[in-house]
Amino acid sequence: MPQLKQKGKFWPWVRALIWEKAEELFMQEQARTMECYIKPERRELREGGYFYEAKLIVLRNLYRQRKGLPSLEEEEAWRAYNRQ
Repeated sequence: MPQLKQKGKFWPWVRALIWEKAEELFMQEQARTMECYIKPERRELREGGYFYEAKLIVLRNLYRQRKGLPSLEEEEAWRAYNRQ
């Protein structure tokens, strides 16, 4: 009888966050460069490098969150606030 793989608790959840962030990065670039908004396919996100960039951002933020540090977005907002 073949053994069934157990689905993990960490990576399925993180992978969903990565795809969401990749789509967000794509849409931000679309807003800057084009007037029309299209929902990208996962293949486009991988080919365009959005998935890889999103993976780095999400994993870095999870690491910082686990260490009790602010996320990159929070840190950038804090720096912008202090410049005023």
